[in-house]
Amino acid sequence: MGKRALVFGASGVTGWAFIHEILNDYPKEGVWDGVVSMTNRPLRQEDSLWPADPRLQIVSGVDLLKGSQEELEATLKEDVKDVDRTTHVYYLAYKASTDMQQELQDAVKMFKRSTIAMDHLSPALEFVVLQTGAKMYGCHLLDKHPTDYIHTPLSENQPRLKQPYHDMLFYHPQLDWLTEYARDKKWSWCDTRPDIIIGFVPNQNFYSLATVLGIFLALYASVEGKGAECPFPGTIKSWNAKSNDSSSDMIARQTLHLSLSLPKEMKGEGFNVADAKKPETWSSKWPLLCAYFSLKGVGPPSGEEEAPEVRKYINAHLDAWARLEEEHGLKKGVADSDLTFKGFEYFLLTKFDFDRQYDMTKTCSTPMDNPFTEERSVMEAWGGVFDRMREGKLIPKEGAADSPMSK
Repeated sequence: MGKRALVFGASGVTGWAFIHEILNDYPKEGVWDGVVSMTNRPLRQEDSLWPADPRLQIVSGVDLLKGSQEELEATLKEDVKDVDRTTHVYYLAYKASTDMQQELQDAVKMFKRSTIAMDHLSPALEFVVLQTGAKMYGCHLLDKHPTDYIHTPLSENQPRLKQPYHDMLFYHPQLDWLTEYARDKKWSWCDTRPDIIIGFVPNQNFYSLATVLGIFLALYASVEGKGAECPFPGTIKSWNAKSNDSSSDMIARQTLHLSLSLPKEMKGEGFNVADAKKPETWSSKWPLLCAYFSLKGVGPPSGEEEAPEVRKYINAHLDAWARLEEEHGLKKGVADSDLTFKGFEYFLLTKFDFDRQYDMTKTCSTPMDNPFTEERSVMEAWGGVFDRMREGKLIPKEGAADSPMSK
């Protein structure tokens, strides 16, 4: 019998890609018998862009914080088909909050409750994955990020953040709890660490840089015209900072690979996940992203001239976007959705202005007898997202140059 996966947070940027890759038989046909998409908000298969596959079950509306542990387990047992045959659990759920302490408490509680439930409900359980991220290396601390004990390239063997930052990051109590809870379990686990995630979501997301930039560039091309110069909407420091993009497709593939092949002696280890071994900069990426929309991407303005700020530009041209919605039959309200945390794109494009490139050696050599070798270029990652946005009627199909993923 094949494997059966359950994905918590399946409508998120990475969760969508996990379902997509499994239904497209990664790593090979015959591995997966079924996959359950656990989503908080309702999602119809026809809106998801996932294939209509009998192996897929979408379960919406299960609140991981609601009720007792027993009530949560009863709900999952009732709602999830063949829950007792689940072999792989991918935990990608996240509840955003402007209250950091509440966010931490919710994150730890959600993960504990869901993991305990699946451990109790499925005697077939083989592997659990917790997705963490570059916050493990202090990248979210910006100008306060440590350079004395954490340094580039960022590798999994570097130490945890020191106080006071250690206790402010919910990954640490999640990992500490899982280490202890799973110590004597027959199933194994690992954590994966993407940087900024580049991916597609069909029904909006709190943070999705690719979605916002796709909307911005499509709008910019419509307002300013094809061939117009589009300055990078960030700073000269962020223009030149090195990093590794983590596209959701590659995160899914690398994580699935690890969960199906990781040796038992590597139980509980962390792995960087990213598109390629070699880092990129916005100076190498921006012209390529702009070219997809028939624009000429240039660096940030010098002197007193300011680059267009993404959110301000979108807000100033909402009337033009409304016309695009009508002309191209786009989904309504995407450009100014309440489900998007306004301003996060400014934060990512201006404040992440330091080198934070990954060391990908561990992920790309594990296991030794079957290492992960695939890499993706900038436009294989970003172009694939823009293609899906066009297909999902989030941005216009017409007026965009062909991408490598369209050919």
